[in-house]
Amino acid sequence: MSRQVLLFISLFSLGLVYGQVSYSIPEEMTKGSLVGNIAQDLGLEIKRLVAGKAKIYTRNSDVYVELNRERGVLLVKERIDREALCTETALCALHFQIILENPMEFYSVAVQITDINDNAPTFEKSEMKFKISESAIVGAKFVLDRAVDLDVGINSVHGYDLKPSDNFALKVHNNADGNKNVEMVLQKPLDREKQEQISLVLTAVDGGEPQMTGTMLILITVLDVNDNAPVFTQPTYKATVTENSAKGTVVATVTARDADQGSNGKITYSITNTLDSVRKIFEINEENGEVSLIGDIDFERSKYYQINLLASDDGGLTDSCKLIVDVQDVNDNKPEINIMSKSNVISEDAKPNTVVTMINIEDLDSGENGNVKCFVIENIPFSLKASTNNFYSLVTDSELDRERSSEYNITVTCSDEGVPSLSSSVTLTLQISDVNDNAPVFERSSYEAYIVENNTPGLSVFTVKARDADWNQNARVSYILEDSSVNGVPVSSYVSVSADSGVIHAVRSFDYEQIKDFHFRVKAQDGGSPPLTSNVTVKILIQDQNDNPPQVLYPVQTGGSMVAEMVPRSADVGYLVTKVVAVDVDSGQNAWLSYKLQKATDRALFEVGLQNGEIRTIRQVTDKDAVKQRLTVIVEDNGQPSRSATVVVNVAVADSFPEVLSEFTDFPHDKEYNDNLTFYLVLALAVVSFLFITCLVVIISVKIYRWRQSRVLYQSNLPVIPYYPPRYSDTLGTGTLQHVYNYEVCRTTDSRKSDCKFGRAGSQNVLIMDPSSTGTMQRIQNEKSILDEPDSPLEVSYVM
Repeated sequence: MSRQVLLFISLFSLGLVYGQVSYSIPEEMTKGSLVGNIAQDLGLEIKRLVAGKAKIYTRNSDVYVELNRERGVLLVKERIDREALCTETALCALHFQIILENPMEFYSVAVQITDINDNAPTFEKSEMKFKISESAIVGAKFVLDRAVDLDVGINSVHGYDLKPSDNFALKVHNNADGNKNVEMVLQKPLDREKQEQISLVLTAVDGGEPQMTGTMLILITVLDVNDNAPVFTQPTYKATVTENSAKGTVVATVTARDADQGSNGKITYSITNTLDSVRKIFEINEENGEVSLIGDIDFERSKYYQINLLASDDGGLTDSCKLIVDVQDVNDNKPEINIMSKSNVISEDAKPNTVVTMINIEDLDSGENGNVKCFVIENIPFSLKASTNNFYSLVTDSELDRERSSEYNITVTCSDEGVPSLSSSVTLTLQISDVNDNAPVFERSSYEAYIVENNTPGLSVFTVKARDADWNQNARVSYILEDSSVNGVPVSSYVSVSADSGVIHAVRSFDYEQIKDFHFRVKAQDGGSPPLTSNVTVKILIQDQNDNPPQVLYPVQTGGSMVAEMVPRSADVGYLVTKVVAVDVDSGQNAWLSYKLQKATDRALFEVGLQNGEIRTIRQVTDKDAVKQRLTVIVEDNGQPSRSATVVVNVAVADSFPEVLSEFTDFPHDKEYNDNLTFYLVLALAVVSFLFITCLVVIISVKIYRWRQSRVLYQSNLPVIPYYPPRYSDTLGTGTLQHVYNYEVCRTTDSRKSDCKFGRAGSQNVLIMDPSSTGTMQRIQNEKSILDEPDSPLEVSYVM
């Protein structure tokens, strides 16, 4: 088997490789026979064919050649019959392309199919009959049917032989189209009386090896004299017909004349073509010679037809001519779009001029009707570029952005230049794959949230949310709490962030009185590689809760001493007895305090200011009022639910201290001793020591007053609340109490059995009003109390 290889390779600036290889093989090769080493002939490595998924692309459905990637060779896939594959052409070839991917390449391959002598010459008819007048002159010609051999070249009909050759000789004429006209020529006059019937055998011989033949029987009937044969007016007729003309259309009319008369001059027309295609498309009227259409004319199948015509009279004389019919093309075929190779997915970071799809265009029409131009719609980042004749590449011409468009439906339209123009289109769907080119974006530039103090640890405070314009894993957002500190403590001990949902949880229970707000940063990170991040500031504000009851600052409540406020019996309505001072460490309405009189010895005598806690008389004090008055004041805040504190205020209604002393000695401070000692102590002090005590109290009062003025101010941790100290000036205009009551208490060596017992304390808090100040309360702490000396006299003074 001989095989010829022709290799032609071209390189294009678009990144495509185009090459052409030609092979030549004989027909009828067995399946699996080697066509050629395509890898070697193209200069490609075997691994390139495998990695590039090399495949054969052909426009026809029948595939006679297959590609073996592992060996890099072309093999015969199906038995090839040249006569079935190429019926009317001498040159027969298979044309296909080899396509490779990554990068895309294609090569054109042509396989020439050479003929072998596998068909014998055949005649359309097994016998042919002639009626020849005995008056036929020597040299008369009789056209014989020529033999048909499906083989071509030297394997086709090579010659003819006529036996016996007593009366007739064989004459063969070579036509310009390569066919042969066979004529039987009378060499010797016929004599009907000697031989009325003559039988001859016409043998057709081809030139192949081995040589093959075909025969046809010729029966000749000798007639009486008919000495004029029909003669066509032209040896060759020409006509033109438009493709797709309707059946019955008259193509041409041929005319033959016969000088004889009668039946010998009656001419009959017929078509002598041996190819079926002519007789299936054309027919001739036997009487008038009109050639008309009986089949479909298709320019793409055949551009012209040669019709062999015969005119014969009843005497058996004939003449022949040929009719050449040219077919005119019309634009009746749309461009055909064939997808050679395409990508369904492309990355959004693909560079410009990246090949997406390769397309082959074919229009069966000719001339301008077959000139095709292709284009794509505008406003998409793709364009069509012509690579070779009728081959196009769809490439990217700008940057892609999946977030702007994740899919493109690209419509490729091809139209020819015929009138009217015909077009066809195909839509290609291309998915854009994502790359991580977008960082997460929070819904807000900053967040602010509130949480009520005393919350349960683990409570969900609120949620931060970030969105990522990317897709799939690149858009999966995780939330991370950035490292920072709040008052020197890591922020992670205050709050935590759910990595998946962004929910912020309180790690501890917050106390508004310790921390009122704090801020931290949350980072959002996507799942791309490398990951992209963004962050946002979050501020948490602690809301106050009514979790602290009011605290009473004045009057000071001690467990071992009694404090009483004195009201003279001459006090008018609205007389200011004292003021209850309280504070609440909560804030807002939780710290708004109100004062109410809960219990009183005489509720009709005193009232408490709802807002300021001032205890005033609501009627004139009379002699009938008890000296000892006990008031219980409740202080409530405005929280929900409200909290409260109570304070007991002892009020003495009297004009003199001894009167007060006699009444208050029965206050139960120490039930174990007071019941037995009160009466005896008061009586002894009143009778024996009245004068001594009076002088002593005056002296001690003066010293204590001077001592109090010299002490440093005590700085309390509680908020300073204005209150009214002794020497308070009544704003209601009811007068002030300027009376100073001094009394001296002498305690026995056994203080537990004294009439009046005052509890020992490490320090004493005294609330005073600085005369030079504008009304601001100051609190002074005596770091060393006079009570530190066990047997020292104690002076207590109340200034009203």
